[in-house]
Amino acid sequence: MNYDILNLGIDEGKILLVDDSVENLKLLSGLLSDTYKIKIAKDGMTALRHLNNDRSIRLVLLDIEMPDMDGIQVCQHIKANPMTRDIPVIFITGRNDTETEVEGLKAGGVDYITKPFKPEIIHARVKSQWQLQAAQARADTLLDALLPNNVVQALLKNGHYTPQLHEHASVLFLDLVGFTQIATKLSPETLINEMNTLFSAFDRIVLKHRLLRIKTMGDGYIIASGVDGNSEDHAKRMARAALALVEAVKDHAENGDIPWQCRIGCNSGQIISGIVGTHRFQFDVMGSTVNMAARVESNGGTMMVTVTQDFIDAIGDANVQTRSRGIVDLKGKGETELFELISLD
Repeated sequence: MNYDILNLGIDEGKILLVDDSVENLKLLSGLLSDTYKIKIAKDGMTALRHLNNDRSIRLVLLDIEMPDMDGIQVCQHIKANPMTRDIPVIFITGRNDTETEVEGLKAGGVDYITKPFKPEIIHARVKSQWQLQAAQARADTLLDALLPNNVVQALLKNGHYTPQLHEHASVLFLDLVGFTQIATKLSPETLINEMNTLFSAFDRIVLKHRLLRIKTMGDGYIIASGVDGNSEDHAKRMARAALALVEAVKDHAENGDIPWQCRIGCNSGQIISGIVGTHRFQFDVMGSTVNMAARVESNGGTMMVTVTQDFIDAIGDANVQTRSRGIVDLKGKGETELFELISLD
């Protein structure tokens, strides 16, 4: 199994050293350059230009007593800019009075070191901030993997995500046929490896077509489109992905030892999205459109994409080829004509 996502941290960023003293810049650069990439600025305006132009700067070590613009003012500019406000600032200064230290921390500094300093103190404080950023980067990566970007932004801004009604959206259910019988013949390790290989291939298809994986349920895989702030061509993108998913299962079966097959059901319409749970929360979709897609999948053909008329209509003016599978009595939905999706130009 691939656990690379758990090892992601801060990228190879830079530390910006800001001081009007050449001697201090040489000293700090000499202390840190063996471990970190360094960029320097001799005044506040140069520092702000570097921060605006170089997105790889991850930490600022900032002197306070500088001409034209002092360190407190520089820090205030950094924190007022949405592009740079999350970059931590450590003050390094000869001013050791409490009033200035409080002023620096109120301006947004995360730490305050007075001169003359001990090299080990610099290394320890910088390492601490670097590790905090690495931990935050891992958390952000996991959050992005679990939730759509619009939900992440709402959580960061408001602390919650208000349930949404999406007028134009699509949902897909995929189920592996004969999973229970196959699973009983495999070792746990082999079964998990098979699921990981298949679902990783599915994830690549979802990413390519700008869709959203909602969740997996054992041998089930559920996708939605139009619920992440991007409803354009939601059904068309889903249709292309659905056909690609069938081919992915076919290719894996032909190149492996297990004759995997799948059923896929798609539907379009109104979808409600929201976060379920408080501690181990999950972004989920629900509503009549979702329930219909589940029924379509369970009544679909093997190695076939089965869709509703609503899904075909939502695809729009694309050259889509379908074949009627007749009228089917769907549990809780009544008699409904279903179609096999054959191709899409």
